[in-house]
Amino acid sequence: MLSHALMALSLTAFAGDDTAETPSISIPFEEYDLDNGMHVILSEDHSVPFVQVNIWYRVGAKDEIDGRSGFAHLFEHLMFQGSQHMDGEYFGPLQRIGAMINGTTNMDRTNYFEGVPSEQLPLALWIEADRMGFLLPALTQEKLDNQKLVVRNERRQSYENRPYGMTWWWLFENLYPQGHPYHIPTIGKHEDIDAASLEDVKAFFTQWYLPNNASLSISGDFDPAEAKALTEKYFGSLAAGPQPSPILDIAPTVLTEEKVIRKTDDVPHHKVWLAWHSPAVYKTGDADLDTLSSILTAGKDSRLYRALVEETQLAQDVEAYQVSMLLGSFYVIEATASEGKNPDDVVAAIDKVIADLKAEGVTEEEVGLAKTNWEASFYRRMRTISSKANQLNQYHVQTGNTDFIATDLARFMSVSPQGISAALKHLGEGRIQLHIGPQATTEAK
Repeated sequence: MLSHALMALSLTAFAGDDTAETPSISIPFEEYDLDNGMHVILSEDHSVPFVQVNIWYRVGAKDEIDGRSGFAHLFEHLMFQGSQHMDGEYFGPLQRIGAMINGTTNMDRTNYFEGVPSEQLPLALWIEADRMGFLLPALTQEKLDNQKLVVRNERRQSYENRPYGMTWWWLFENLYPQGHPYHIPTIGKHEDIDAASLEDVKAFFTQWYLPNNASLSISGDFDPAEAKALTEKYFGSLAAGPQPSPILDIAPTVLTEEKVIRKTDDVPHHKVWLAWHSPAVYKTGDADLDTLSSILTAGKDSRLYRALVEETQLAQDVEAYQVSMLLGSFYVIEATASEGKNPDDVVAAIDKVIADLKAEGVTEEEVGLAKTNWEASFYRRMRTISSKANQLNQYHVQTGNTDFIATDLARFMSVSPQGISAALKHLGEGRIQLHIGPQATTEAK
C-alpha cells in the first residue's frame, strides 16, 4: 500500500455563512494503491443495502490521435460485450440481480459503474476486473463491426437527425482549431469509426485500459476488510503496463474576434448560442462563472430572463452555463427567439445585459442568493452513494486530492461581486456566435 487515509464524516451545512473560511463537509473514505498501481478508494455508507462500484480510466476523447476519433466512446460500448471469463453481454447478469449498470465517456475520462445489492459486490468487482484484464481474448471482428454500427447510429440519432443535435459539434470544431484535443467531440467522425480495425482498437485498449491508469471507488454498504480482500483477489494479479501519458496541459486557445456561424436545419425555432473560452475546471474564475450563470438565468428575476423574456419578449427561453473541462472550459449563453423576433436582436439584448454587468457589477444580494442555491445543489448531489463514489474518483483523478470536497465547495462560497467582475472579462469580443434556424424561415429571407 502506497498511501492510506481515513477521513471523518461531517455534513454540517454552510448555510451561506460568509464568515466561515472553509465549509464543514467531508466524505469518509480510505484510499490506497495496489502493487500494480491501481488506486482504490473505499467509502462506507450503510444508509441503504446497496454498494456502488465506480472506475475511472484516465483516457478521454482528448487523448485520441488523428484519424482515430471516437475510440474512447467506442470502448464504452465494447466493454459491455463480454470478456474472456464472461463472454456475453454484461447487462443481463447484473440487471437480473437488480443492478444499475452503465458507462460514460467525455473529453477527459472514461467511467464505468455498477450499483448492486450489497451481497453482490463480489460479482461487480469480478466483472470490472475481468474486462480490465481479459477483454481482448473475447474481442472479435464480429463484435467490433456490430458496435461500430451501433455507435454510428447513435451519432445519427444524437447529432445528425436530432433537432439542434449538431450544436455541440459546431461549437467544438469552431472553438478549438484542427489538431487541438477538443476539436472533435466524443462521438467521433463516421469515417474514423468505420475505418477502425481490430488491430487499432486492441492497440488502444492495451495502451490505456491498465490498472496503473485506473482509479476504483467503492461506496456504500460493505465491509472494508472484505472489499480489500476482493479487490486484491480480482485486480491484484492484473499486470501493469507502460504508464500512459494522457494530455494534461496545452497552450490555451485564444479567440481575438467574433466568428458568426449561421446554419439551417429541420428545427422548429431559431436559436442562438454565444460561446467564449473560459478557465479550466477548478481554476480561478471557474466557480465565479458558474455563479454568474445563476445570476443571469436562474429564475424569473435573473438578469437575462427578465430582460429577454419578461420585459422585451424577444426570447422564449434563455440559459447560461459554464462547460468545465480539464484543459480549458467554455462559457455559453443560449436563447430561443420568440416567434417573429429577429435572433440578431436577441444577441444585441444579451450583449447589453453583459455590458451593463461589466459597467455596474453584480450586487451582494445577487451573489448571496446564487451561492445559497449552489450550496443547496451541492449537498443534494452528495446524498447518494453513486454520486459520492463518482465524486471521489473525480477529485482523485483531476486534482490529486481525494479529500477535495471542502475545498471544492469553498470555491463557490468564497465567490464575491469583485470575483465575478474579474471573471466577466472572459466574456469579451473573441467568441463564437452560432445561429440555427428553420430552413423555410431562412429561405424566405
